[in-house]
Amino acid sequence: MNIPIYQVDAFSKRIFAGNPAAVCPLEEWLPDDQLQTIAAENNLAETAYFVKNHNGYHLRWFTPTMEVDLCGHATLASAFVILTKLTPSEEIVRFETKSGALAVTREGDRYSLDFPSRPALECQPDPNLAKALGGKPEAILGARDYLVVYGSEAEVRALKPNMELLQTIDRFAVIVTAPGMQCDFVSRFFAPKAGINEDPVTGSAHCTLIPYWSKRLGKTSLHALQVSPRGGEIWCEDCGPRVRITGQAVCFLEGSITLS
Repeated sequence: MNIPIYQVDAFSKRIFAGNPAAVCPLEEWLPDDQLQTIAAENNLAETAYFVKNHNGYHLRWFTPTMEVDLCGHATLASAFVILTKLTPSEEIVRFETKSGALAVTREGDRYSLDFPSRPALECQPDPNLAKALGGKPEAILGARDYLVVYGSEAEVRALKPNMELLQTIDRFAVIVTAPGMQCDFVSRFFAPKAGINEDPVTGSAHCTLIPYWSKRLGKTSLHALQVSPRGGEIWCEDCGPRVRITGQAVCFLEGSITLS
């Protein structure tokens, strides 16, 4: 059996930047353990699989160690493959996922994701969190992930978390953020429990970042940078119960997986 595979750098207009995702279109679903094994072999932050259905596609995302409930960059990568390789005459693609119905619209050379908003609330943080991250956070809030706010972009860039300690934290992952020097806000994303020490660019994190910064800055349209070593650029819009996460993408490789 041969399975098509694409590797797409999402949230970037050039290769070797943004967040690489593997995308595998399937005719029908493989067993879950095989999906996980392929994702582990790819050894990227996410491998996305989709199967065509009556209303678009059923989409799933796997890290090298687990299936996740929401992934932005691999959704963008999947939509890029569909709208440029499989059905280039279309302008919108709809997905059914563990996080409900998601849509991606092509807007010139950008792709706009319609995702659920996940506002962060006051919480009692894990006692090891600040120690694991370092620096001096100004605030710690919680949604699916912790949202840890620092005073400056320089502080966020300088963080060197203790990944072993961060792996014990009681939430899926940790978002760190601060006001940006050349954009509205910057962020980084750490998820060692999911097999990803630092994710290069994280769409799902912006489901939490967008409502926070929209409220704090008093505007609905925002420009963001994820300041990982690879880096990524995101245009954001707060739409109340939904957020729009927009970025570019480029294909790095195209091939096939051979399953014997």
